[in-house]
Amino acid sequence: MVSLTAKILREKGFLIMSEKQSVLIALGTFDGLHIGHKAVLFSNKNYYEKRIALLFTEHPQKLLAGKNPGELLTRAKKEKLLKEWGYEPEYIDFGEISKKPPEEFIDDILIKRYGATALCCGFNYRFGKNAEGNVDVLKRLCGEREMSLTVCNEIDYDGIPVSSTRIRDAIKNGDIEAANKMLGYHFSYDFEVVHGDARGRILGSPTINQFFPEDFTVAQYGVYASYTVIDGKPYVSVTNIGVRPTVSGVSEKRSETNIIGFNGDLYGQRVEVSLLKKIRNEMKFNSFDELSNQIAIDREQAVEIAKKELNV
Repeated sequence: MVSLTAKILREKGFLIMSEKQSVLIALGTFDGLHIGHKAVLFSNKNYYEKRIALLFTEHPQKLLAGKNPGELLTRAKKEKLLKEWGYEPEYIDFGEISKKPPEEFIDDILIKRYGATALCCGFNYRFGKNAEGNVDVLKRLCGEREMSLTVCNEIDYDGIPVSSTRIRDAIKNGDIEAANKMLGYHFSYDFEVVHGDARGRILGSPTINQFFPEDFTVAQYGVYASYTVIDGKPYVSVTNIGVRPTVSGVSEKRSETNIIGFNGDLYGQRVEVSLLKKIRNEMKFNSFDELSNQIAIDREQAVEIAKKELNV
């Protein structure tokens, strides 16, 4: 009997070779699950009883440079996407494998610990102590162990290789459209909704407030067309990211989202907000009336953008 995993993979175009126990491990940082990462994950079309995406408990730069460069998606969304793509997420400490020579990483970690019979990675993959291992080394080691290796070629956007660094830069510069194209999905976050000062309700545009963790990538301050998913239903919304300069005494960066057509209570819930396009920079207004008028204009623009992006 063909397993459910085999059925899902067949539907995605994979070749079902056999039902024997076999394990494919995808290697990479996978910090954004962008179109380059996805190409690696889908590069081997053969069937395996188990497909594992080897993830790090913390970003390698946390150990190497002392700071996380900024997450591009939450752990929950990363695991959800991987499972939809037929992969099981497994976490490992980067500090552990960074001290192992390439041979020991293959033998002790991939084969003995996870039972790898095949590997896939990107063209620029490096591994082992002092990053001594590269694709050529990996090909040699896999050949000696009679393991299958699939290497994915470079994936470009605008003639330049896609990378998590490029995506972070695009988000920080407010170019959400470019970031979304490189991600292959809309940049989003699903942090807990917390109480604000009810200023939006007073202005006639109630909002949900969400704060960003220190290690999450924050978009350039400004107003964005967005959509918000509630109980599986997407609502067109307008999101302000910044420190609300019109409201005195506010300095902590936050996301404030006005969900068009929804008035329910979302406090304490994790709500996913996805950004579509930047509408304007964050501004300080002379009065709340002036701010209220601008919010109405922002809402109209958000609806028009969503019509084109989401066909709503």
